[in-house]
Amino acid sequence: MLNTRTSIIALALIAALIIAGNLVRHRPQDGSGTSGAEIAIAAVTSQTPIGVAFQIGDIVDRSRAEAAEKVAEQQQAELERKLAQKKEADKFGDLPGSVTLATLNAIADCESGGDPEIVSSSGLYYGKYQFSPGTWESVGGKGLPSEASEAEQDYRAALLYTRSGPGQWPVCGQ
Repeated sequence: MLNTRTSIIALALIAALIIAGNLVRHRPQDGSGTSGAEIAIAAVTSQTPIGVAFQIGDIVDRSRAEAAEKVAEQQQAELERKLAQKKEADKFGDLPGSVTLATLNAIADCESGGDPEIVSSSGLYYGKYQFSPGTWESVGGKGLPSEASEAEQDYRAALLYTRSGPGQWPVCGQ
């Protein structure tokens, strides 16, 4: 028959393995989190059931802290991306002329499905409004339209629409 100490150690090992199994089963898809091996090592290397519990607690706390740090980094990156978009929108926010953003969006939906990064299958037209490089340069654009921000593409399309009317988009401008 097992003595009390051996029984307690056996129960602690069983509890550690159950915890390990649950942690592995509920592990994030990215592979982060506590591994079952870490829990098993803690259970085997500890001399007492309380030691097992403390080691498991430390492992779980470390895993949670790492996960929280990863989430915080992702949230910070998203915040910085949104701030950059806002600054870009503020830079090109006021559309020139009398064309409305609704009119421009209708043209863009027809031309590119509203995708600011698209390039035509022929490779001749770029961005949300399917500018040719020459037309883009004529309204002050630099580089390729598909590499410019959406706000800049809206601004340059408004300039072109104000200067030349909807005829620049023979199908979609009508």
